[in-house]
Amino acid sequence: MADLQALKDTFIEIYGESAAPISAFHAPGRVNLIGEHTDYNGGYVFPAALTFGTTLLIRPRQDRVIGFASTNLALRKQISIDDLTYQEEDNWINYPKGIFFHLAQEGMPVTKGYDLLFHGEIPNGAGLSSSASIEVVTAYALETLEKYPIDTVKIALLAQKTENQFVGVNCGIMDQFAVANGKKDNAILLMCDTLEYRHVPFQSGSYKLVIGNTNKRRGLVDSAYNERRSQCEQAVTYLQKQFPAITLLGQLNLDQFNEYKHLIPDETVRRRAQHVVEEIDRVLKSIEVLEQNDLESFGKLMVGSHNSLRDLYEVTGVELDTMVAAALKVPGVLGARMTGAGFGGCTVSLVHEDSVQTFIDQVGKEYTEQTGLTPSFYVCDIGNGVEQIEEAL
Repeated sequence: MADLQALKDTFIEIYGESAAPISAFHAPGRVNLIGEHTDYNGGYVFPAALTFGTTLLIRPRQDRVIGFASTNLALRKQISIDDLTYQEEDNWINYPKGIFFHLAQEGMPVTKGYDLLFHGEIPNGAGLSSSASIEVVTAYALETLEKYPIDTVKIALLAQKTENQFVGVNCGIMDQFAVANGKKDNAILLMCDTLEYRHVPFQSGSYKLVIGNTNKRRGLVDSAYNERRSQCEQAVTYLQKQFPAITLLGQLNLDQFNEYKHLIPDETVRRRAQHVVEEIDRVLKSIEVLEQNDLESFGKLMVGSHNSLRDLYEVTGVELDTMVAAALKVPGVLGARMTGAGFGGCTVSLVHEDSVQTFIDQVGKEYTEQTGLTPSFYVCDIGNGVEQIEEAL
């Protein structure tokens, strides 16, 4: 968690003194433990909130101006509440600005101006949900200060709507949901189609989650993501010959799919669908083994997930594959896989605490030798979702 006193000093340096109190809020980043590219197919995902994320310091103003500033990014701006439109040059500010806009659309208008200072501990572009963290912490802070009723499921939907409609990124609900509804030492089993969810204890004991950032910027994601989505939709149209009521791949179980996958004539489309249906099955098996505290079996399911994303869904790429292969050579590693959309971004590994330093040294060395890139590693614990951390600073 950020040093609040240092952040307060920065806040006053930027915005000056005022009699109004400064409040502090925190929203985590998230990692998806298993269940990748299942969200937009109406399947299960299994994300967890991390202990690091975005801290927001916020103070009300006397006028209708919103001040946006960040400790990580140079761009600062003041914008009127009455002029909230998407502007490309506003860059990261579009995420919190969109929250102000959509709160008003949902009948929860902000009644006065605010000064905001964001401090992010999530590396940009790594696939750990920095944008969802910014959106959710902004919505939660504004609803708290404006005394609107707080519903974290609705906050997740509001943040997703902001991303989809205001910023124009066609993301699913998983990131915002995990950030808003995380719970310490628990992951979330979430059915993306219905938003039914439950917290599942993730008792990792002497094992740590280690996130490895490939530090390869994810250039291909948008076009490949859209292509995969449309291939999944094509698979559904073929399978509707047997199952006329289905609209999403997640509505079939593995046995049904295996019996009728021959209805999909295109081999690539069939492989894409096979990944999705098998991955949903892996998520459900994960819950079973975790409820028996069987981390070893969970690790094997993680590896199965990565292999499927590599061979059937083809979204890994050389960097992620190199990092996962290097991770699995280290003694004390139960499992490793890519996490996020793919083509760069991050891996997540389950590593015995005694092996963590060896893991970082060995995987880092092998990865750099093979790719020429220098990775970053984060040793993580599972934390809470969005929360207020200080009422008055």
